[in-house]
Amino acid sequence: MSLKIFITGANGFIARNVIEQLGSKYNLVAPSHKELGLSDTRSVDQFFLRHKRFDVVIHTANIGGTRKANDSCQTFLSNLKIFFNIVRNENKFDKLINLGSGAEYGKQGLIISVREKDFDKRVPEDFYGFYKYVCSQLIENHDKFINLRLFAVYGKYEDYQIRFISNAICKSILGFPITINKNAFFDYLYIDDLVKIIDFFINHKTTFRVFNVGRGKATDLLTIAKKINKIALKKQKIIVRNKELGNEYTCDNSRLLDEIRKFKFSDFDKTLEDLYKWYSSIKSNLKKESFYNDYF
Repeated sequence: MSLKIFITGANGFIARNVIEQLGSKYNLVAPSHKELGLSDTRSVDQFFLRHKRFDVVIHTANIGGTRKANDSCQTFLSNLKIFFNIVRNENKFDKLINLGSGAEYGKQGLIISVREKDFDKRVPEDFYGFYKYVCSQLIENHDKFINLRLFAVYGKYEDYQIRFISNAICKSILGFPITINKNAFFDYLYIDDLVKIIDFFINHKTTFRVFNVGRGKATDLLTIAKKINKIALKKQKIIVRNKELGNEYTCDNSRLLDEIRKFKFSDFDKTLEDLYKWYSSIKSNLKKESFYNDYF
């Protein structure tokens, strides 16, 4: 019998890919926000009672955490309420896989090839990072919880209006210049690789409870824009608005690779080509007007 898994944030970028790629392998229960309000304690309790027990909970749901959303105290409180509505039902599941963030290390300082042992050297000053930090503190001391600290995940279904790689690809396809506010180095991980990593943690007991999840390689935005131009039928102008280099956001993934032996990450250039082809196939669905504010 396949494992029964509850996945939160069903309509989100990561959850949609998990459901698409692992839906035939597991019994996935993925209610939408309309079907289950995660901030409603009574509704969450009743949901767990109805389903009796899950083998795994994959918590992907988030409020905020992007340039599109205000970083506020309400973001912090809402996210924490959702998290604790789930963990207070821990007697109804065997394992929790929480999707954390590199923001847990405190983005007010440099995050360069950061290691898990660097956690708690500073407390994040932003509400979103502090929310993730609080969750991580609890997970560190809980045997059946796992925290996967994500840095920069990209792939289909992400918000192409704000996520750089998809944004740059869509601009290229639609004939807009590719814009970069500040060039910066990130540790980009392809969504298909993340799904494989999540699949590993579904099925294995681990030595540690917290893992940095990235390729362990720094790639800057300008280089990515140039790679997209090489793929495109027509090269677009690349605009870098600020010559100052932005803060790096990269991790050391040694602990992850020690845990998942012989894991092979997707070829970065090939993933850009695949994503470019996918966006080209849905070109008619892209909202061209969403890019106008960059230029007018």
